[in-house]
Amino acid sequence: MEPLACRLRPKTFDDIIGQDHLVGANGVIRKMCDNNKLFSLILHGDPGIGKTSIANVIASYYALNVFEFNASVDNKAKLKDISEAINFYPESVLIIDEIHRMKKDIQDFLLPYVEKGQLIIIGLTTVNPYQSINPAIRSRCHIYKLNPIKKDDIIKLLKRVLKKEFSDIKMTDEVFDYVATASNGEIRTALNMLEAITLLGSEKEIVLDDAVMICGRPSLKLDKGEDNYYDILSALQKSIRGSDVDAALHYLARLVTLEDIDIIARRLMVIAYEDIGLGNPYMGSRVLAACEVAKKLGFPEARIPLAEVVVELALSPKSNTAYAAFDKAMEEYKNNPSTYSLEEVEKELGLRWNTQ
Repeated sequence: MEPLACRLRPKTFDDIIGQDHLVGANGVIRKMCDNNKLFSLILHGDPGIGKTSIANVIASYYALNVFEFNASVDNKAKLKDISEAINFYPESVLIIDEIHRMKKDIQDFLLPYVEKGQLIIIGLTTVNPYQSINPAIRSRCHIYKLNPIKKDDIIKLLKRVLKKEFSDIKMTDEVFDYVATASNGEIRTALNMLEAITLLGSEKEIVLDDAVMICGRPSLKLDKGEDNYYDILSALQKSIRGSDVDAALHYLARLVTLEDIDIIARRLMVIAYEDIGLGNPYMGSRVLAACEVAKKLGFPEARIPLAEVVVELALSPKSNTAYAAFDKAMEEYKNNPSTYSLEEVEKELGLRWNTQ
């Protein structure tokens, strides 16, 4: 039997939750399909929030001329087969999963078909397309970001599914809350968890401890390739800037789970000079030393010098006067890029220079 998430995959735009800005009554993608005027698209956002579902519903408008390509596993030979087929179908649609993994030669192969209007591509990705996708492809597509699914929307969906698919099973509200939280906003994960929990049967009402026993504790939502990773780095810097030690250690702990010392070290050095600056001029060398020690130690011990220096950064006086003054100087130079002679500098600053 197919997994519950597959059986309940949306068949119309009305079945998709949390993406009204794209597929609601006035959603831009819905308007495109209703008016039979589809443009090439790139849909990006977290896993399990509806990218593939939206692509499949779009495909239902073009039943005979839709092709699929997975950039992670498919090769150029498959794309050549598709290119031969689209000669018989005007305005064919190509759904490209993991489009950020598409090799340059494959992208170049696609471009003429896209430019001539023979092929409409729908690219799906979990990473930032402005950083990961070839500009030649990106410039020919409309880029739309899917919203994270709200917890309340997931709970409503779970209750509706339980009533329809497992009507003889009862669960407490704590279970629904747990699944919605543990799924990290991913509808597919939430449905898979719900299906697993129903294995306990209908002999008694399912409570929180039962759900935790089946599904385990919530997983960390963090991936180096996704926007969320850079959100955490930014949150670490803002916590240090605000002198919030507890928050800074919290975000450091989340970053440490990926065991990537280099990117943590880079951000801490940026903080030392951008946020601490002249407030504590010695922090630059302190951060560098701590990061070098962390690299030599490796994890798990590397967490110790990293934690200590993060606390120091958070408690240090802050000053951005040096780089703020330099930025002002750069702005003035851009607005008035003329060069000054030594005599003009002396006159402007009222200084006497010893040129001997």
